[in-house]
Amino acid sequence: MIDAAHGEVAELDPEDGDLVIVLGGEVGAYETDAHPFLLDELRYIRARIDVHRPIFGVCLGAQLMAGSLGGRNYKGEKPDLGYQDIRLTEAGLASPVRHVAGVGMLEWHGDHYTLPEDATLLGSSSAYPNEAFAIGDFALAVQFHPEVTDEMHEVWTLNSDELFAEEGVDADEWRSLGREHQPAMQVASRAMFSEYLDGLDR
Repeated sequence: MIDAAHGEVAELDPEDGDLVIVLGGEVGAYETDAHPFLLDELRYIRARIDVHRPIFGVCLGAQLMAGSLGGRNYKGEKPDLGYQDIRLTEAGLASPVRHVAGVGMLEWHGDHYTLPEDATLLGSSSAYPNEAFAIGDFALAVQFHPEVTDEMHEVWTLNSDELFAEEGVDADEWRSLGREHQPAMQVASRAMFSEYLDGLDR
């Protein structure tokens, strides 16, 4: 595990490692002036994609992947908090993301991105147009949060008093949403990630 904010990314060889997963964070992918370490991340991600090494981006990770390839990162009109159905494209139905069809996937973001020229759109939602994309069969990016477990859901809830107050979210109702959607989401997420990994072995 590497914390990009500590400047460790600049020392990485983009060809090392069987798989790199770029997770989320509280900064915006466009805030490179305030957080210069993001420039190291963008350079590293682009270099890894250029050598066709496996990389999987989640939320901010997806935004950075898009930005590294020329997509534009921007602040959305309002935070997307909740569970969204992902509308899959034809390409999405033939990809590992097909497993999330008909399943509410956790959204927790306020920023978004435009699709890079070389990317294949896999899915969108009612809130944002670019929920998942791929570069070839080695790079996959999702705006939603397939990694969240029941325990993580509760920790995020406990740490979000200010955000929930700003957005009018009731913590107990949020927990109820989690109990409703998490079981199916976790099954779909495991299936998606397993198929992605299996594809890397071929």
